[in-house]
Amino acid sequence: MPLRSGIYIVPTDRWYIERTVWLIAGTVRVTATALAALHRPLWVLVIIATSLASLNVSLTGFCIVGSVLRLLGFTPMLGDPAPGSRFYRMRTDSWYLERRIYAAVGVNVSVASVLALVHSAWWLIFTGFVGVAMIWFAATGFCIMANGLYWLGAEPRLAPEAAARSHVS
Repeated sequence: MPLRSGIYIVPTDRWYIERTVWLIAGTVRVTATALAALHRPLWVLVIIATSLASLNVSLTGFCIVGSVLRLLGFTPMLGDPAPGSRFYRMRTDSWYLERRIYAAVGVNVSVASVLALVHSAWWLIFTGFVGVAMIWFAATGFCIMANGLYWLGAEPRLAPEAAARSHVS
């Protein structure tokens, strides 16, 4: 992967399935993190469930929330273009940048959640940070992890024209 410079920002001109999923998942993570920290530690199980769902999307392409959003009329930008399909499946033909984000978030937040249960509640700071970052990503199109992967050369699918403009030799 060639190194790049510049900033990677996903489109924010409309609410497509993937962007809405980031908003919903981030909101669930922030809420569950607050409930785990302030009320009952077992709320971490909700965080783990969202993380496993994220990992599932990265590996299989199937997303329950994305499928519900598709039924509600949202359109995908990374979805598999299967004509007539009522369910959402993210493309899994290669490990593009956005798919890597789903995998990294799924693994890292799952590990942090388990550590919050068995080691120290301070790990909830990480799960809360990821939740806030996902909400920020959905709202602004900017993600710290996406830009790190972008600078390392991962190919984006949501804004490939930005990648073509900012290649560094």
